[in-house]
Amino acid sequence: MRDLMGMMGKMKEMQAKMEQLQEDIAAVEVDGVSGGGMVNVKMTGKGEMISIKIDPTLLSEDDAEMLEDLIVAAHRDAKERAEQKAEEMTKELTAGLPIPPGMKLPF
Repeated sequence: MRDLMGMMGKMKEMQAKMEQLQEDIAAVEVDGVSGGGMVNVKMTGKGEMISIKIDPTLLSEDDAEMLEDLIVAAHRDAKERAEQKAEEMTKELTAGLPIPPGMKLPF
């Protein structure tokens, strides 16, 4: 019975840590860049875009298609960085736990 109670306590502790991890990931801010720094996108660890900065030299009608591509590329870069950061933070929390390969936390 003690083992069951101990296991329940550990599960509650892990749940609290996972909730904190989700909050921590949401608070992370990452930058994604493209065009050699001409477009910069800032987003949260949850994928919400916070801001975008565009070099003024790109703001002409002739460069609209290129600018659109650079924005998409910067957003993709920021998203990948946010996912990497979330994965790093999750690994720190789950170090030593037998989690199947490919399973992503938090759920």
